[in-house]
Amino acid sequence: MSQLTFQNFELSRGFFLKHLEAMEADLSDIQPEGFNNNIRWHAGHVLTTAEYFLFGFPEKSSSLPKQYLDLFNRGTSPADWKGEVPTLEILKQQLVDQLARVKEIPEESLQKKLEKTFFDLTTFGELFNFAVFHETYHLGQIHAIKRVIQTQKVKQS
Repeated sequence: MSQLTFQNFELSRGFFLKHLEAMEADLSDIQPEGFNNNIRWHAGHVLTTAEYFLFGFPEKSSSLPKQYLDLFNRGTSPADWKGEVPTLEILKQQLVDQLARVKEIPEESLQKKLEKTFFDLTTFGELFNFAVFHETYHLGQIHAIKRVIQTQKVKQS
């Protein structure tokens, strides 16, 4: 199971990055009606949440700026962004860098008990699998936002 866990993360991150790579940068900041966030927010949210789940951000990890919590945490929105916000290009590179660090996590750590349960998850491996689920959920949101934007562009043409 543990090798499969890492393969699933790599697969989901690969699809996530592939969708971001195919994205026109100016589209990443469009927030269509009915959506709480834009594509750049989803990219930053996935990055920040994975860092929290897998590396203990911000207490145990300094790989991302602490400001990312204010920008990309659950309940935040691009409408509330203040100060400098990382570009989609920066976020994509950080997602790639994070994947490299994830690949260095020892398999045996997946069996470790969590200090505190998260939902009903009790081991790091379960939390790791939840991170994969979370990433694919947000990939679906990105896909939906992109389709709505493209549909609107066609109607405007």
